[in-house]
Amino acid sequence: MRSGAAYTLIVLFAINTMNFFDRQIVGALAEPIRREFQLSDSALGGLSTAFTLFYAAAGVPLGRLADRYSRKWILAGGILTWSLLTAVCGATRSYGQLFAVRLGVGFGEATCAPAATSLIGDIFPAGKRARAISIFMLGLPIGIALSYALSGAFAQAYGWRTAFVAAGLPGLLCSVAALLISEPKRGASEPSLVVSDPGSDSPYRRLLSLPTMWWLIASGALHNFMMYALSSFLTPYLMRFHGEDLRTANLLAMAVGLVGVPGLLLGGFAGDRVRAHSLKGRLLVAGIMVFVSTPLFLLALGRPEGAVVPFVVLMGLGYCAMYIYYATAYATIQDVVDPSLRGTAMALYFFAMYVLGASLGPFGTGLASDYFTSRAAEAAGVIQATPMALEPYRASGLRSAMFLIPGLGVLLGLVLFAGSRTVTRDAHRFAG
Repeated sequence: MRSGAAYTLIVLFAINTMNFFDRQIVGALAEPIRREFQLSDSALGGLSTAFTLFYAAAGVPLGRLADRYSRKWILAGGILTWSLLTAVCGATRSYGQLFAVRLGVGFGEATCAPAATSLIGDIFPAGKRARAISIFMLGLPIGIALSYALSGAFAQAYGWRTAFVAAGLPGLLCSVAALLISEPKRGASEPSLVVSDPGSDSPYRRLLSLPTMWWLIASGALHNFMMYALSSFLTPYLMRFHGEDLRTANLLAMAVGLVGVPGLLLGGFAGDRVRAHSLKGRLLVAGIMVFVSTPLFLLALGRPEGAVVPFVVLMGLGYCAMYIYYATAYATIQDVVDPSLRGTAMALYFFAMYVLGASLGPFGTGLASDYFTSRAAEAAGVIQATPMALEPYRASGLRSAMFLIPGLGVLLGLVLFAGSRTVTRDAHRFAG
């Protein structure tokens, strides 16, 4: 790997790590925030929903900017914005204030994926792209794992507000590092291709004329619904159902998240290997591994109270299989999209993925948890459903809600298999 390419990939990995660290911090600190502001699970999930909706909306124009202007400056400005606002979250004194500031964090983070993946597409050739994307996407499990571990420890020792302030500081260094990236020429990794003028036609019409993009968008929505619902409520589940304290629950959640690292690396390696034989191979690998993950999630959620080790092992294995999706699906987008539209393609994909998936996952799971909690309280004879009266039933309510998630895995696997049938034609259309 060339030194310039290696530096760029390392910086992009660091930026993505802070991206997911700051994104996950609300999930890591969910219980102390909920208790201080007296929130329901749906209101708690609403913090993630608001973040992801604003993130998705901001990502579309920012993706177009990434196709027209310097991507390193977009990244530097984005991480500076979201890091400062993450620190500001520690100064909020109400749910409304925290809600509003998290919208700003979402705007800053929306710069990351379109600009970063566009850079990767221009630095690494198609045969090595899934591995490069897998390294970039290692920031997802590592960032989430660090957020669970460090945020939980900070919150237990100094309070949840201090954890937000500490989370915002490393991003300032990443912002400076982004400015030292050497900006590649668009299409540099595919010199035989003629890069089209990004303004010659409607970019969205061109992208949505590709059947593979529709299947990828559908898969992203389903995948993000599952993963964001699980990550938002994993720490609360460990605390409520398995009786762990905040620090221990976050450390266990960190262990689950870190298992995604081998999943990403395996996805990058397998994705590039199978692509050498078949253009549709990457999505086939993703679909197979989704079908592996679904029963693992069901078995994990079926463990009884206190069976923490089997729960963490089974949940971790399910996460590992699900993380293979990122390297394979993101690389497939690069395979079927013109270099001049890759930032826009990722922004469009992320818009649908977050609006239809990530925003609904935490909120929908929170609503289901509140519903099942109320049902459990009614069955126990509780007449006045005050927050204090419902508290003993939140563990069973959340558990029932979490069982709804793995069922979507079957549908996700079918979508990925359907998408694999259109990749070859769309890739040849792009190259031809």
